Amino acid sequence: MLKERYIEAKRRWAQKQRAAGAAPRPVRSTDRLPPGQRLTEGFPVLDLGVRPEIPLSEWTLTLDGLVESPTVLSWEQFGALPQVEDVSDFHCVTTWSKYDCRWGGVALTTLYELAKPRPEARFAYFSSYDGYSTNVALERCLDDDTLVATSFDGAPLPLEHGGPARAIIPKLYAWKGAKFVKAITFLAEDKLGFWEVRGYSNTADPWTEDRYA
Repeated sequence: MLKERYIEAKRRWAQKQRAAGAAPRPVRSTDRLPPGQRLTEGFPVLDLGVRPEIPLSEWTLTLDGLVESPTVLSWEQFGALPQVEDVSDFHCVTTWSKYDCRWGGVALTTLYELAKPRPEARFAYFSSYDGYSTNVALERCLDDDTLVATSFDGAPLPLEHGGPARAIIPKLYAWKGAKFVKAITFLAEDKLGFWEVRGYSNTADPWTEDRYA
């Protein structure tokens, strides 16, 4: 199947880059455009080839793991939480960047306050309706520009960009922002996600070109 061929090609690409010595830069860039990136005016679409169409009446977001208040939010409950809008840049590991993306949704700090992670929780593990997953250090989630977005440029987030809801973590490569998100699990130990187990970086810092493990 094409999906399996795509995933295997990406895994082999990461393997080849590691063998070629594509290591992170020793000094972090201070430029707005991370090294190795090019600007685009469009918004390319990259996914696993599966775009699950989840009726809003059936959509939920689960907050679980090492938390004091495990929570399952319906679409209506999610929409009733405090809403934010934030403009940030978007950096894809495939070397394109898009400036000034306007996202709307719920700040990850709000979800953190709702779930009340225990002191030993150090990582957030994102799971998606298309079978995708990714892991992020909790300290990177608790920034002032991270959110679970439900809108883009003032309109509902379209399916091809992960609608109805996706994670946005602008200071990391975009694969860390899971599309079609359905659960955030708080963990004490790190757990590699979909691309991380296939050779992609665990930390994913665009300004050091930290692309591959």
